[in-house]
Amino acid sequence: MSPDTPGTGRFAAIKEEVASRARHVVYRPKDLGALETTKLGVVAWGNGGCSEDAASSRFHLLEIASHGYLVIASGRILSGPGAPPREPRPAAPPAAQGQLPPPRTQVSDLTDAVDWALAENQRAGSPYFGRIDPAQIAYSGWSCGGVQALQVAKDPRVKTLVIHNSGMLNNGPTNMTGTSVGKEVLLTLHTPVIYIEGGPKDIAYENGMDDFKRIAHVPAAIANLPVGHGGTFNEPNGGAAASVAVSWLNWQLRGDAQSAKRFVGEDCGLCKDTQWSLERKQFPAAGSR
Repeated sequence: MSPDTPGTGRFAAIKEEVASRARHVVYRPKDLGALETTKLGVVAWGNGGCSEDAASSRFHLLEIASHGYLVIASGRILSGPGAPPREPRPAAPPAAQGQLPPPRTQVSDLTDAVDWALAENQRAGSPYFGRIDPAQIAYSGWSCGGVQALQVAKDPRVKTLVIHNSGMLNNGPTNMTGTSVGKEVLLTLHTPVIYIEGGPKDIAYENGMDDFKRIAHVPAAIANLPVGHGGTFNEPNGGAAASVAVSWLNWQLRGDAQSAKRFVGEDCGLCKDTQWSLERKQFPAAGSR
């Protein structure tokens, strides 16, 4: 078992289960006092497979948290360090013939995570009291969790989405998240969005590329790294995809001009990186958001 990593950001990160959030795992800077005047952004995360293992992408989420974010993943710690011995989990309810089994997490877990974070920001005695910037809210997720994130894109509190190895199915609505949803959900986007895909070998590649082509009313980007559907989640500090996700969050939520350089302009960082291919539209001028 690989140990948890603290991330490469300024604030060494940890993950923990919190008594007041039985359905979530929190990733955060270990020393909240070290934030000083830095306010935490909030990233609500949907797991691959819509599973309840909130530690399944732990390296990726610890990396984001180390850059001054409160990341809240649906579920519990069911793998890796901190996973206690548990009774065998009950089998998922049987699926109807020809249908996917019901998901183990709900779309509402994402909005519930943001509700909790914003309430903690205002609760005297909370470790997060006054430490969160309510203007820095993002939804993100991997595969089925990315579809969950798209389903809550209409939330007026959200400022950006980061969708990993995912996209709405091209052959019609899907009920993989427990509710039937199709391409019409893309019309609810009101913020910039980036899709981070695994290239043509990624089973979500065609879906994500089609989503990108359909989005015509908000700034959108799609970045491909040819690693397949598994992305770089199991690489140290979440690998290259986590680095891109952090840069996007820093640009969109904090207006960080250095991070913007990876995406904006003909000479952008990802434009010159031979590992990546990047497409963009409705984008702002260099350095703005």
